[in-house]
Amino acid sequence: MTRSVYIASPEGVTGKSTVALGLLDQLIREVGSVAVFRPLVHADQRDTILDLLLDQPGMEQDYDDARGVSYEEAHSDPDAALSRIVELHGELAERHRAVLVLGSDYTDVSTPTELTLNARIASNIGAAVVLVVSGVGRGPEEVAVTAEQARNAFLSQHARVPAVVANRVAPEELEQTRALLARRFPDLTTAALPESRVLSAPSVGRQLAAVEARLLRGNPAWLERESLDLLVAGMTLPNVLTRLRPETTVVSASDRPEILAGLVLAHRSGTFPPLAGIILVGGYEVPESVLRLVEGVDSDLPIAVTDLGTYTTAERLSRLHGPMIVGSTRKVEAARTLWADSVDQRAFSRVLELPPATVRTPLMFEYQLLERARADRKHVVLPESGDDRILTAAAILLRRGVADLTLLGQENEVRARASTLGLDLDAARVVSPTDPELVERFAAEYARLRAHKGVTLEEARGRVTDISYFGTMMVQLGMADGMVSGAVNTTAHTIRPALEFVKTRPGVRSVSSVFLMCLADRVLVYGDCAVIPDPTAEQLADIAISSADTARAFDVEPRVAMLSYSTGSSGSGAEVEKVRRATELVRERAPELPLEGPIQYDAAIDPDVARTKLPGSSVAGRATVFVFPDLNTGNNTYKAVQRSAGAVAVGPVLQGLNKPVNDLSRGALVDDIVNTVAITCVQAQTL
Repeated sequence: MTRSVYIASPEGVTGKSTVALGLLDQLIREVGSVAVFRPLVHADQRDTILDLLLDQPGMEQDYDDARGVSYEEAHSDPDAALSRIVELHGELAERHRAVLVLGSDYTDVSTPTELTLNARIASNIGAAVVLVVSGVGRGPEEVAVTAEQARNAFLSQHARVPAVVANRVAPEELEQTRALLARRFPDLTTAALPESRVLSAPSVGRQLAAVEARLLRGNPAWLERESLDLLVAGMTLPNVLTRLRPETTVVSASDRPEILAGLVLAHRSGTFPPLAGIILVGGYEVPESVLRLVEGVDSDLPIAVTDLGTYTTAERLSRLHGPMIVGSTRKVEAARTLWADSVDQRAFSRVLELPPATVRTPLMFEYQLLERARADRKHVVLPESGDDRILTAAAILLRRGVADLTLLGQENEVRARASTLGLDLDAARVVSPTDPELVERFAAEYARLRAHKGVTLEEARGRVTDISYFGTMMVQLGMADGMVSGAVNTTAHTIRPALEFVKTRPGVRSVSSVFLMCLADRVLVYGDCAVIPDPTAEQLADIAISSADTARAFDVEPRVAMLSYSTGSSGSGAEVEKVRRATELVRERAPELPLEGPIQYDAAIDPDVARTKLPGSSVAGRATVFVFPDLNTGNNTYKAVQRSAGAVAVGPVLQGLNKPVNDLSRGALVDDIVNTVAITCVQAQTL
């Protein structure tokens, strides 16, 4: 059954796009097949919010397919327009499991008429209405009264309103607003979202355009970044420095070169917050010597000059706001995070009667993974802070609230590089692997743990300054819940310390790995594809049991296939006997585990083949965990499926350790790092 959700408001500028993004994100994860529909559009201009929604991951819908009728058509013949809207919505509902409908923006007709029109549309397409009211300039009581009046208008047109959201509420009034809405509407699901500086922030480029400024130096790509604050530097440099806030645009007189030089150095230093940009007012020439000094500082910070004066520049910038459009990556992430942090999504699913998904797409898995990590946030150490991919992933993880992070390195160097890259790592802890106090503590512990190998305290001091040993020792001593490394270092370098002193979990003798293979409609678990080259029967049994545990941790019901070139008793040979022996060991150690082996891949994955080769098996044709007989087979198979079937391979995920330590491919992308950290958090939650 298709369900429709209608996001409506009684006025303009309520931030419906934030609610729409949050709900769309939720729908894609929970339902899978989602369409977006905008009943009323302007005939002569592109709808930027519609473009934004259709640009989101998981959406495969054309712009024209999402448009309803024009405002002009609605004016000239309201009944005909409504009939056409119902028809277009019905066509979408036939092809999708859910339709997200975005109401009008109050930019065309009078408010009472437009509110009634939205109510009629919602009623006639049978959509559940999520009513969004603005908290800007309103106290909790005013918000509640506005919501009540708007709800009555929808009810008068026989529309169903199961949910009310107050958006852009002043942070200091957030809890009071939530409590009042819950009391005033006890039969509804209610929520309140705070005002967000990021969502309303203009880009640096919009700021320069607003004050007719020309770029003097800096990376043009930085003009797309948001400016979160404004500072007029009409004071001496020391006083300016004390007032700097992250991602601020600073307005300074162009005949105050000492301010310019100080700001550039502060931005690059790593000891002051990174800036968004500098605008020099007055149009004076910047001295050549100062320009030469600025050019010598490695920084992409935009510096622009305008002929306008200080007052006019500040006045124009203070009135400036930035829309959320396609390409506003940070704003989109902020909107999703705001929705996830502020809303009881399960409650919304219940009242909207959303049908559950029957498939699990790669996008759904990734979202569920990040949401699972966010729900019980863990602390992960990232040793390789010298790699820009690690820093970029760290900024994303912190912004999304996925994990608390420690980066290993020299603090000034790490923060200076982050500033150069335009990354916000303020929430990350930076620890030096040569910190004398920690080195001494770690060395004493390492020497104790490795005393049976003859390791002395002096040898331990040298060993623990290696970033892999240092990071792993943080995990061992409970200073972090897990570690992710390998973007620069080899797999052996990454996991050797864990093998030395973190050790394996009780009942497991072998550390192995799996890849989580996200196919178009499901998630499979492949092991071992990265660690043990030629496992014995005992090691294969370990791999099978550990892989089943990993599958459960990521909500994959384990049905284990012990793979071979033979199915059942049809073949023989040393390799088949190894798999047969491993299967017997698994049955002895985990008799409750659904298991089949030896079995060929086609019989494990394809129900039709299974009925022929192994009829009556509870696993054949339905397997979710695939244990390969050796690394050669496993590694080649996962890559073949990844490249040929378009599967998303997440991993390798190390398993069997007492505490989570995970390895990255040296070719890892930023998204791979983000996912691996999230996986490490989920593992830490279950250990």
